[in-house]
Amino acid sequence: MAPKSTSSKNNKQYVAPNNAIIPIIGMLLVILGVLLLIAITSFLFSGAADRSIFDMSFWELLSNNNIIVQNTIGKFGAWTSDMLVTNGIGLMAFSVPIVITAIGLFILGIRRIVITRVIWNAFLITVWGSIFLGFITMRFSDSTYLLFGGLHGYYVSRWLTSWIGAVGTAIMLLSTLLIYLSLKYAAVQNKINNILESLSNKRISINWNKFNSYFQGEEENFPNDTETPAVAQPAPQPNPITDTFPQPNNNTIDDYQEEDEYTEDIQEDVSLNSINASYPPSIITPSQEEEPAVDSNENTSEEPSIDINDTTTNDDSVCNIINPNDDPSRPYDPTLDLSLYKYPPIELLVDRQNPDSEVSKAEMEENAKNITTTLKNFNISIDRIHATIGPTVTLYELVPSAGMKLSKIKSVQEDIALNLSAMSIRMIAPMPGKGTVGIEVPNKNKKVVSMYSMILSDRFQKSKYELPIALGKTITNETFVFDLAATPHLLVAGATGQGKSVGLNVILTSLLYKKHPSQVKFVIIDPKQVEFTPYEPIEKNFLAKLPGGDDAIITKIEDVKATLSSLTVEMENRYALVRKAGLRNIKEYNAKFIERKLLPTEGHRFMPYIVVIIDEFGDLIMTAGKEIETPIARIAQKARAIGIHMILATQRPDVKIITGVIKANFPSRIAFKVASMTDSRTILDETGAQHLSGKGDLLAKITGADSVTRVQCAFVDTDEVIAINNHIANQQSYACAYELPEAEVDNGVLPVEFDPEGEVPTGPGKLDPYIRKVAEMVVSSRLGSTSNIQRVFNLGYNRAGRIMDQLERMGIVGPAISSKPRTILVNDLDALETILQSFNV
Repeated sequence: MAPKSTSSKNNKQYVAPNNAIIPIIGMLLVILGVLLLIAITSFLFSGAADRSIFDMSFWELLSNNNIIVQNTIGKFGAWTSDMLVTNGIGLMAFSVPIVITAIGLFILGIRRIVITRVIWNAFLITVWGSIFLGFITMRFSDSTYLLFGGLHGYYVSRWLTSWIGAVGTAIMLLSTLLIYLSLKYAAVQNKINNILESLSNKRISINWNKFNSYFQGEEENFPNDTETPAVAQPAPQPNPITDTFPQPNNNTIDDYQEEDEYTEDIQEDVSLNSINASYPPSIITPSQEEEPAVDSNENTSEEPSIDINDTTTNDDSVCNIINPNDDPSRPYDPTLDLSLYKYPPIELLVDRQNPDSEVSKAEMEENAKNITTTLKNFNISIDRIHATIGPTVTLYELVPSAGMKLSKIKSVQEDIALNLSAMSIRMIAPMPGKGTVGIEVPNKNKKVVSMYSMILSDRFQKSKYELPIALGKTITNETFVFDLAATPHLLVAGATGQGKSVGLNVILTSLLYKKHPSQVKFVIIDPKQVEFTPYEPIEKNFLAKLPGGDDAIITKIEDVKATLSSLTVEMENRYALVRKAGLRNIKEYNAKFIERKLLPTEGHRFMPYIVVIIDEFGDLIMTAGKEIETPIARIAQKARAIGIHMILATQRPDVKIITGVIKANFPSRIAFKVASMTDSRTILDETGAQHLSGKGDLLAKITGADSVTRVQCAFVDTDEVIAINNHIANQQSYACAYELPEAEVDNGVLPVEFDPEGEVPTGPGKLDPYIRKVAEMVVSSRLGSTSNIQRVFNLGYNRAGRIMDQLERMGIVGPAISSKPRTILVNDLDALETILQSFNV
């Protein structure tokens, strides 16, 4: 049976009749609302002067043309305002024109409004506000013509005071206000639950879901709008930014925000229906991965209620939750664990404009003239020159005349910089894929690339990447977006103060705007202890750590060792599940799980991506050395297929820190400005990073790209990062952080016996304890060299030779041919794993 769709129920399409009456009614309502708003405002100032006419009947006032009033909207405005303000609801009369205008805009389809909810909330606020104003102004209401609460507020407050007294009335008004705010806003609900918890030794939580339905009206769409996809229909890769911030050609930022509210309303309603139809969630922790899940049909008489508005899950002892839907014919949706989660809105980011940073035509012509003059001084002729303006630098492409040597053009790089009065320029000779020579000259006034513009860019919104990163803008002002899952690991380096930390924040912000907490987790290692503290509040939503760990951000070297060892166990556990399912990678595995072809009762679980960010990698290497490098290398070699991706950042790009093992397993690199040509070669395997202009100017070498790309990194301020994390923290979350499996710290030495000389393991036919690590390194780097094994693992020549002979006998490398490196016979790590298991390694 085909799965039933909920989209038709929750996305009813409003269709206007094929005539002009409906838009005319909408326009009339808007005009009426505006007139009433002006009339009531004018009444506040002219009401005393117009009091003499208020005793007349409406028809008498209408028929007598000699009566003159002070109200801006005339007699109609004066009489209507008196009826609404004095004889009605006081200052709360302002809600009447607001609601009328909202209805008119709704009919016209200009504003996206859940109209039933607007009317319901306006009614409650108006009634309460009128009584409140009447109560606080009751003592001096006789001394002024204006009744702040109107006759309604005046008489109701007097009646309440006569029954329960002034104190009782005040308590009742404050209580009703608190109840309303609790039903309206999740943050207030959370505060109440926290207070209740602090008054009791055990968890107390009010199930707000029983009341919230009264504040959620029926959603309605508008003429010519496309249907919003129902959230209850899960998809492997939701696109929250596209749904939240659609970009028609003429939309403004206000339109984006209204779209955001409208989408969130639909999500709340659909999520309520979906969860009420589902049975209690099955819970699977890392220690229970191979155990069958509890049968959901047992003990149906005592099903616990699911509190969807609580900020945590029902069970504090479990963190990694699997919440399958009741109907097996419907796909599994991992986002239902936190069904009310709302992605960060775009207004949390600052739209940084750069009105004074444009490169003038005169500046371009002057630079082009200086370049041409300098080349002529050295007898170098060019046919033409073309300029491309970027946010940080301007690229001047030269077409050399026939017969000119590139080496001669390269030799005058410093002279060109001198004539341009530039601190440094970068020369690209030749430009990849072009018959030109590129000279990148820093702009006098640099543009700030805001994270705001990155999030709203079409490339980011429409990207289908698993882990999309909006890094910045290229020299041609194109948004540079890449997939972290395809990199698969990233090395970031640069001198102090050149934008490295901001770049890491940009990476994290991109993922926070794009992914649901059930889809990605972060392991953040911060030896500096202060760089990533703004991310501590999202511990229960997005962070992963060891069970019982004190700090959300890992800062102590002992915790770093334990966490890296735990990640290797998580990696092996995931490979075991993928192998058990007969699949090859996490994308295939999760797709099968969503299709319910892999069941929790068989030990399977949905796997979120895990992004490991290690800042100040150089400091860790200097402190712990191989104890840190070995597990990192092992994770980098194998973990990409099962969704664990690493980002290493260092400000010391030398060969002692970025070793051959690291470079072999981190093919994607980002280089900010460095001090020397040697540092640039260490990071990128080529020069150029030493000529960058700093402040976020970087070179990106991403897997799959034809060449290095120059990018101006986006800027996200600390205040913006804090606002984003607070938005995420102040809503529904898991009971605790994503728990990694416990593991013993691996110091890189396997427990085997060695002979007295400490060179080879004892016993005939035993394999060297380093055989697995060496085999993985050889297959990953495609380099079968004994000297390379010596250098990487700090082994003697004899022992490295014996290991190479063992690899040959195992069929991993070919026989020795003179002094050439050996041929690698194994194509990938999956095939290698099969061979190693056959030898019980």
